[in-house]
Amino acid sequence: MFPPETGGNASRIHDTATNIQRDDWAVTVLAPPPSYPPGAFDRSWRRSRTEDVDGVTVHRLWTWQPTSENPGMAKRLPYYLIFGIHAMVWLLWNVRNYDIVITSTPPISTGAPGLVASALGTPWIVDIRDLWIDASISLGYLESGSAVERASRRFQRLVLHRADRLTVTTETLGRAVARRYGEGLELKTVIVPNGVDTERFRPATAVAAESGIEAASRLVTDGLASNGFGGGSTTEDDGREPSTDSPPTIVYTGNLGTAQNLEACVEAMRHVSEPAVFRLVGSGDVESKLRRLVDDLGVGDRVEFTGLVSRDEVPEILGDATIGVAPLEETETLAYAMPTKVYEYMACGLPTVVTGRGEIRRFVTESDVGVHAEGDPEALADRFDELLADRGRRNELAVRSREHVVEHYDRTAIARRLSDELRTLVGDHESA
Repeated sequence: MFPPETGGNASRIHDTATNIQRDDWAVTVLAPPPSYPPGAFDRSWRRSRTEDVDGVTVHRLWTWQPTSENPGMAKRLPYYLIFGIHAMVWLLWNVRNYDIVITSTPPISTGAPGLVASALGTPWIVDIRDLWIDASISLGYLESGSAVERASRRFQRLVLHRADRLTVTTETLGRAVARRYGEGLELKTVIVPNGVDTERFRPATAVAAESGIEAASRLVTDGLASNGFGGGSTTEDDGREPSTDSPPTIVYTGNLGTAQNLEACVEAMRHVSEPAVFRLVGSGDVESKLRRLVDDLGVGDRVEFTGLVSRDEVPEILGDATIGVAPLEETETLAYAMPTKVYEYMACGLPTVVTGRGEIRRFVTESDVGVHAEGDPEALADRFDELLADRGRRNELAVRSREHVVEHYDRTAIARRLSDELRTLVGDHESA
C-alpha cells in the first residue's frame, strides 16, 4: 500500500521512503495501482506508471484490483500474485539500478521479488508488519491445515531464512516470528517500530493552551478551540468545561476491517452517558456492516462515517477530537500488533482508549499514555465516560503522550536508524 491509499501501512512506507531519501538515498518504490479499500479507486489497465512523490520515484505496476467489499481469498490472490510477478520482472530488468531491496509483508507474495534480488547478490531486508498467515486463519480467510496454508508457511520460512535482515514493529512480533519460523531468526532481526511524523501531527489549539503543549499553528482557525475542549478565544479558569457548540468527539481513523473491534465501539455509543459522537474516519471491508449496525441500534445521531479522506486531512480531524480509540480484536494472533494510529493520536495530544491483548495493552499501561478497556460495549462506554467527564485526566494524558511519542517514536529518527542499517548491509556485501 502507498498513498493515495490510506491506513497505517501506506503512511509508514511513504514516510520511511521520504525520510530515507532525505538521508542521501535514491529511493524507488514499487507499488500496485491504488486498490484499497476495494472499490474505492477506479481500476487501472496501464501496464505501468511512474510518478514522483515527495522526491521518491514510484513505479505503479499493474495487477488485478478487486472491487467488491471484503473480497474473499480467491479474489485477493490475483491481486497479490500478479503484482509479485511484475515486481520480479522489474528487479531483473533493472538489476544495475539498485543497491539494496526492502520488501514489506503482508502479503507474503512480496517475498518472491526479494528472492530474485537475493539470487542476484543484492542485500535484502524483509519488513514484517504482522504474521499474515496466522491472522488470515484467525479472521476466516484461510483454512487451518489446508494445502494453501502449508505451502504458504513453507514459502514464508524460505523467505525469512534467505533474507539478510528482518525488521519488525515490536519485540513481541520479533519473538513470535522466531517461534513460528525457526530459532535463530532473532539474531538478524531489528526493531523498526511504527511511528509518526511529529511535525505534521501536533496538538491543536485547545489542548496546547490547556496542557502547555506547543500548538500546531496551521490548525488554529480564528481561535476556535478543538479536541472537544472548548470554542471561541477564551479559556475558562474555574475548572468547568469551556462551552462549545459541538459535542465531544471520539475518533477512529484507518481501516474499517475485521481485525478492528469496531462493532463494540458502535454498540458502546448506546451506553455512553456523556453527549459524545463517535466518528469513523476511513473505509474498509466492514463499513457496510457497521452502517447497518448503526441503523439497527438507532444510534445514527451518535455515530458518523466520513468515508475515505486525504491523508493531509487527518491531523486536523484529530485536532477536532476529544478521545482517540484503537480497538483490536482480543485474539492471540494480534497480540503483537501496535497500530500506527495510536502514535498519531498521541502526537496530537489525544487521550487514547485501546482494546486488545498483548503489545497494545502493555504499551498504553506501562507508558501511562492511555487507558485499556475490555472489548465489550459496556466496558468501552465506561472508559469513554470516565475520560469525557475528567478534563484534568485528559490533559495529563495529552502532555505525557506527546512527550513520549516525540522522544521515542518520531519517524524521522526511526528512518535514520533504518538508514544506518541499510548502509551497514550494503557495506558488508561490498566487502564480502
